[in-house]
Amino acid sequence: MPGYTLDFERPILELQGKIQELKQLAQDERADLGSEIARLERKVSRLQDEVFANLTAWQRAQIARHPGRPYSLDYIRLTLTDFVELHGDRGFADDRAIVGGLARLDGMPLVVIGQQKGRDTKEKLARNFAMAHPEGYRKALRLMRLAEKFRWPVLTLVDTPGAYPGLGAEERGQAEAIARNLLEMSRLRVPVVVAIVGEGGSGGALGLAVGDRVLMLEYAIYSVISPEGCASILWRDPAKAPEAAAAMRITAHDLHRLGVIDRVVPEPVGGAHRNHQEMAVILKAALIEAFGELRPVPADRLVERRYEKFRRIGVFEGG
Repeated sequence: MPGYTLDFERPILELQGKIQELKQLAQDERADLGSEIARLERKVSRLQDEVFANLTAWQRAQIARHPGRPYSLDYIRLTLTDFVELHGDRGFADDRAIVGGLARLDGMPLVVIGQQKGRDTKEKLARNFAMAHPEGYRKALRLMRLAEKFRWPVLTLVDTPGAYPGLGAEERGQAEAIARNLLEMSRLRVPVVVAIVGEGGSGGALGLAVGDRVLMLEYAIYSVISPEGCASILWRDPAKAPEAAAAMRITAHDLHRLGVIDRVVPEPVGGAHRNHQEMAVILKAALIEAFGELRPVPADRLVERRYEKFRRIGVFEGG
């Protein structure tokens, strides 16, 4: 998003701005500034490597929330073809925080479901900041059952701060809707690939994240609670969010080491928000590979392996 800069990105962007100024000056004045431009470009490259090799968990959380990152509909547009959106849970309403429908990935038909944030104020409100109501999770489940009926794989794109915690959502069975998705996704008889593309917040994320392969973008986050929420509970001080982020192990590499996710998908230099097209190409290749591994597996074995996969997460010690 133009004009939105994270603190640790500022030195890099300032140098890139100077490079653009020199290029413009060289063009206008027909001056030979090639050596100076090359020197600054090398400096930018070194600075980028240094900054992004040493990001803290909190800085990665800031990148995951960057308003310029690609959202679910961007990935659908850039990685899939023939998308037809389907609406409604057939019970209460159409929750626009969750989008889904039929599409093709490299010619393969599938059902895609994603959590969608908004770009401007009007869309953010319409999408409820990607915080779904129960009808959103029930819409998602309806589409998964449709996929199972036609033996099509399922792709879910996770990007939410969490499920909506409002009174109406609780009255309509928010917890039951998420729990039902966990149960039903665990026994779907078709391949399920999950891609955590931004924020993976609490049960709101988990309600779409039970899959045979769980992929996670390099600068995405995935946690039981937000760092601010954790800091408020433990220290009664949301300003301690950076400490909480480090302790919670919310980054892709931490979660891969812990066995919570299956693969870390690299992002372009500077993060997905710097190059949507390149990020889509990288993610598409990872998705094609994941589905290619899963499609030959018999349905009974798929369900069995999915159950075993989630049972293996975590370490338990007897007292």
